[in-house]
Amino acid sequence: MEPISLDDALASFTETWSPRIVTAVNDYDVRVAKVDGDHVWHVHDDTDEFFLVLHGELHISLREAQGERTVVLPKGSVFTVPRGTEHKPYAPAPAAILVFEPTGTLSVGDRHDEVPAHVDATTGHALT
Repeated sequence: MEPISLDDALASFTETWSPRIVTAVNDYDVRVAKVDGDHVWHVHDDTDEFFLVLHGELHISLREAQGERTVVLPKGSVFTVPRGTEHKPYAPAPAAILVFEPTGTLSVGDRHDEVPAHVDATTGHALT
């Protein structure tokens, strides 16, 4: 029940694509992550995924009915990937994001490509 500094939370770990849970709102986790390079193509069948860019820039490629496209999110931007939409986040340089999704949601979704070693398939780690 104390304020949480997102900068302090981000400074508490070094791994990329390995989200930390900073708080919960009802049945949702608020997670922060350091990101760099490619994530993995994946889809969340039953939930939207909310992104807020805290530092740097995030690109999110989307595979939609009308084709593939990429949205670019500079610092301070938000974007929600609708449930059932295959997507792949990518950071062209080190960045930091905040993600809001239901507690227990796997960071690589319900269906995904092969997970590379630099991506942590997790439901989020506690802050230390």
